[in-house]
Amino acid sequence: MAPKGSSKHRPGFHAVVLTIGFVVGGFFTQFARMWLPSGAVKEFLTTGVTPAIGPLNLNLIIVNIGLGPIALDVSLLSLVGVLVAYLIARSLF
Repeated sequence: MAPKGSSKHRPGFHAVVLTIGFVVGGFFTQFARMWLPSGAVKEFLTTGVTPAIGPLNLNLIIVNIGLGPIALDVSLLSLVGVLVAYLIARSLF
């Protein structure tokens, strides 16, 4: 019997769902920042934590590559986007 729940999917599926969720949540956050009036609700929904990595320099004598900084803005609405993407993916698959 096949396992129930999300354990039957491969890690790539979960990575795609997370990526789509963060993109949709980012749109929710930007929409709220533009259209909600100033106040406590706007601050609560759109305040985020932004962890960053970088810049990363890789010097291979012939080629010098610089990458970064890479940052991820996580707010409550971006987590809501991940939840919505997960629920949609779970209902479809």
